[in-house]
Amino acid sequence: METPPPSPCIGVCRLDDSGQICTGCRRTLDEIASWSSYGKEQKEQVWQRLLKLPMPVQAKTCPQCGNGFTCGAGGESGGCWCADLPQELSPSGADSDCLCPVCLQKRLISGN
Repeated sequence: METPPPSPCIGVCRLDDSGQICTGCRRTLDEIASWSSYGKEQKEQVWQRLLKLPMPVQAKTCPQCGNGFTCGAGGESGGCWCADLPQELSPSGADSDCLCPVCLQKRLISGN
């Protein structure tokens, strides 16, 4: 049996100002409520919709150096600048929040 796509939930469960969209995973309330009953195809459709959305731009503070930076913009393809870096530095596998461009570049150079 083929494994269905995982839930898009990232554990940041807050509704937007409209009260209809989660600001963490960006699913609608209906998609969240129905997720467990969706089949593989429906889950893939939700993922395709989410992947087409522009990345939300956020002001963040680097947990390593404490400097502020913008997350979600500045990349060559219009997305986040970190998407232009090698895959092994992807924040999706990180155990903490994103690093600023300077600290992420230092990590790339040092290999740690």
